[in-house]
Amino acid sequence: MLQVAPREEIEPGANSVPLLQRLGPTAYEATWRAMQAFTSERSAATADEIWLTEHEPIYTLGLAGRREHVLRDNGIPVLKVDRGGQVTYHGPGQVVVYVLVDLVRRRLGVRELVRTLESCVIEFLESCDLAAYAKGGAPGVYLACPAGEAKIAALGLRVRNGCTYHGLALNVNMDLTPFADIDPCGYRGLAVTQLKDLGVERSVDEVGLVLASMLSTRLRARLP
Repeated sequence: MLQVAPREEIEPGANSVPLLQRLGPTAYEATWRAMQAFTSERSAATADEIWLTEHEPIYTLGLAGRREHVLRDNGIPVLKVDRGGQVTYHGPGQVVVYVLVDLVRRRLGVRELVRTLESCVIEFLESCDLAAYAKGGAPGVYLACPAGEAKIAALGLRVRNGCTYHGLALNVNMDLTPFADIDPCGYRGLAVTQLKDLGVERSVDEVGLVLASMLSTRLRARLP
């Protein structure tokens, strides 16, 4: 089991920012199981958390994911998980931001949280002089490119007892080759891009901290 800092309790109505856990590189399944345990064991007083990590190479299939969207066996493991969405790839050089949030306490609906996550990525990309956008019905963040458009961030959540886990993944500086062996997010021929290929030189840790700060500010504003 992945080791994370003990959960913290907060006073009812406290205007708290989520606690930040900087996990460094982790194995996907261990992190997933830790998120499930955190969510199952939390109470109404448990502080929300944001986990930052990057994973070893793995394909994950969401609840609606179909194995036929994995086009070729290239030796990278495939894991069926409990988030929304289809298939995506995680690997070194990609920042993953997990959001363990009590939606009831923050007066948020899941669709609003999705929009909040997308807007954080879009605002960050704008600060890098990149024009990005979200698409209704296809969660994530996209940019225009010569071939049409390319996806730079994927998003999927799970809600259990009014609390979320899973989150978003933004491509920073990674080997994008494994995306060619899947239909990214279930879309045949969808192009995928990353910050490095767009001329943005940032580390995974740096990008994660910026996104976590932006997300924390928005979530704090949701409390009474």
